[in-house]
Amino acid sequence: MSKPEFVYTTFIKTTPEKLWHALTDRAFTESYWFGCSLTSDWKVGSPMQMTRDGRVMNECVILESDPPRRLCYSWLTVFDEVMKKEQPSRVTFVLEPSQGAVKLTVTHEDFAEGSATLPSISTGWPLVLSSLKSILETGEPLAFEKTVAA
Repeated sequence: MSKPEFVYTTFIKTTPEKLWHALTDRAFTESYWFGCSLTSDWKVGSPMQMTRDGRVMNECVILESDPPRRLCYSWLTVFDEVMKKEQPSRVTFVLEPSQGAVKLTVTHEDFAEGSATLPSISTGWPLVLSSLKSILETGEPLAFEKTVAA
């Protein structure tokens, strides 16, 4: 029996290069990810931290980096004591040009049985990715409350 995973696909009216920038630029991530910034040099093996208001939310490691086509990193939520004890899961972004847009598929997988992270990201990813789509297409992120754990 396979372990649960989360898969989300959307089409964004942008270029793969602009989408890659949006996924990897610290200031840009902060604009659509509820004030969280992602910091890394985005090279395989490098750390990536997600912080909000100076607090580390997630500690990650870059597993794959093929700009502007594919990005993969481990994911460990450290702001929550229960999730902090879980094994790291894995997030993969696949960017594919499609019909004048970019097809973005995000797969989050490798959760432990009974993971507390899976229900959290199942709510968080659709909010984050919808805000990402909005800012790239309209210049404005969605105005969700920052209290959402993502």
